[in-house]
Amino acid sequence: MAGRRRSNVRNNAAEAAAFARRALLGFVLVVAALAVLAGWYFKLQVIDHEVYAKRSEANRIKPRPVVPGRGLIYDRQGRILASNEQAYRLDVTPEEAGDPRQLVADLSRIIALSPDDIARFERERKAQRGFRPVTLKLRISEDEMARFAIDRWRFPGVEVVPYLNRHYPYGDLFAHVVGYVGRTDDSDIERYGQAHLLFPQTGRTGLERYYDEQLRGKIGYEQVETNVEGRALRRLGLVPATAGTDLRLSIDAELQRAMVLAFGGLHGSAVAVEPKTGQILGMVSLPSFDPNLFVNGISHTDYRRLMDDPARPLFNRNVLGGGPPGSTIKPLVALAGLDSGLRTPEYRVFSTGEFFIPGQRRGYRDAGRGGGWTDLRDSISRSVNYYYYQLAYEMGIERFDQYMTRYGFGRPTGIDLLGENPGVVPSPRYKAQRSKEPWYAGETVIAGIGQGYWIATALQLARGTSAIANGGVLNTLHLAAERRDGFDAPWRPIARPPGERITDRPDHLRAVQEGMMNTIHGRGSATAMARGAQYRMAGKTGTAQRVSRRGNASLDPRALPYHLRHQALFVGYAPAEDPTIAVAVTVEHGGYGGTAAAPIARRIFDAWLLGTMPEVEVDPVTGAPAAVVAAAPGATPAREVSFEGVVDGVRTVPPGAVAAPAPAPAPVPAEARR
Repeated sequence: MAGRRRSNVRNNAAEAAAFARRALLGFVLVVAALAVLAGWYFKLQVIDHEVYAKRSEANRIKPRPVVPGRGLIYDRQGRILASNEQAYRLDVTPEEAGDPRQLVADLSRIIALSPDDIARFERERKAQRGFRPVTLKLRISEDEMARFAIDRWRFPGVEVVPYLNRHYPYGDLFAHVVGYVGRTDDSDIERYGQAHLLFPQTGRTGLERYYDEQLRGKIGYEQVETNVEGRALRRLGLVPATAGTDLRLSIDAELQRAMVLAFGGLHGSAVAVEPKTGQILGMVSLPSFDPNLFVNGISHTDYRRLMDDPARPLFNRNVLGGGPPGSTIKPLVALAGLDSGLRTPEYRVFSTGEFFIPGQRRGYRDAGRGGGWTDLRDSISRSVNYYYYQLAYEMGIERFDQYMTRYGFGRPTGIDLLGENPGVVPSPRYKAQRSKEPWYAGETVIAGIGQGYWIATALQLARGTSAIANGGVLNTLHLAAERRDGFDAPWRPIARPPGERITDRPDHLRAVQEGMMNTIHGRGSATAMARGAQYRMAGKTGTAQRVSRRGNASLDPRALPYHLRHQALFVGYAPAEDPTIAVAVTVEHGGYGGTAAAPIARRIFDAWLLGTMPEVEVDPVTGAPAAVVAAAPGATPAREVSFEGVVDGVRTVPPGAVAAPAPAPAPVPAEARR
């Protein structure tokens, strides 16, 4: 019993020692934990202070991009052709705005939203991530802004954003030159990179596309202090944006307007060039369109109207078009004959009215009954086909190709517009790409008068004519003459490559020039345009056939339906002694160059040299321009089909149109038949 009592007695000393050990261990652990915590605090507050200070500052100060103003475009006199206007748009951040359908319904009670606005918003919202703002409406009015400001609290994630909107004050006058911008899309981001997303608009056509990188400038940034809700409080710093480069063109707005008026409502194209420099003074493609429709996204209705128009107003006839040059190529073919040694200016041929290739029975006809004895000057002024049939045949297609390429055909002119058609010079190489048939001698013969496998643009014709006018230098054509990198910066000329000399024989060139002067001031095919002129001109008319004649029968283009009539052309320059302007004019369905294209060129010359603005005569019966009524008697001009729409051998009347019976052809003077 005594032993059992001794085992139940507590050992206070042992318990005290164990408690002391445990307390010490706990104390050590607490001290260690406090040391670790203190060390962590020291690391945060001292060692990593700079890192976390920057993060905190970043939460308080946010960078915001500053989009620069797009560069302005001026004409040669300083008139603004493309400007920027202050505008406001409505942006929505989908992940903050809630149900998009309810949002659109609620906003429609405050801001007028068209079906196109809503459809575009839905399309873009689904195509990108929810944290990116999507534009619901561009160009909201001041009244709409005021109404939205009252109910702003009801629409989280919806903001009114200021921006600069592109505007074209001259509307359709420069649509095919200046071009237009459109809203930046995914294809632009793929082409230029993610940073391009910050630019609201991107150049689509014309100079806006060609010089897009220079015109748009460089993005800047501002540092904005915000509160916990992300609302901007004040601006703390700024890295300024670099404004886009301003461009000054060589084009004159008043001459451009005169060129449009000179057509009197007819369709076609014209290019006016300063011969000594290659600067383009005016360039029109008719009909045209209003580029302002495209700036913020064209509506479906407007786009269908433009696309369904048979006259193709969106088609740039100068840059993308082209066709047989007809007799306008003869001055350059004559120069090739001189420089090749096959002809001299005094060498004469006897035109019987029909040229025969040795050993063949088929003849290649001339105008009328033949030109009789004809030298180089006379062959140009009276447009004697026989002379050029024989010359081209003797030259051979290979040498012909070489000379025409030297004169700028079959290759781009270098104009600062994208997509230029290089054209085609007739050659066996080109034919082999399209056909398995061999090259025939007859194809060489008709190449001499600008027919057959020819595609020449108005730009190429104007460039070649300028080379004749300036003494034999083929200059690179260009629209932008100067640039300015900043509003206060000086204008600097835009460097261009030197011109190419096309001949080293001034006497040969002089003979061609005299032939072109005789075309207007002698007994040539455009003497009517010299009536009342206060200066001398030089030029060449041309007619490019769209329909071939049948057998040996002559074909009067006015006996054809309007949309199948020949292309009327004219090239020339003035004043003849010291040229300051060279032109190439193409009139669709004009019939004859001497009666349709030459008068237009005369009005352009008068506008540039005398400051005389053309007057548009209006037909008292129809109210349409008199030139249109005269060109298409009994037809409705609005329903015509442009020549580019007539595909190899397919001749059709537009749907719903009825071809009017052709009137009896009136006698045509011999000088107007080319």
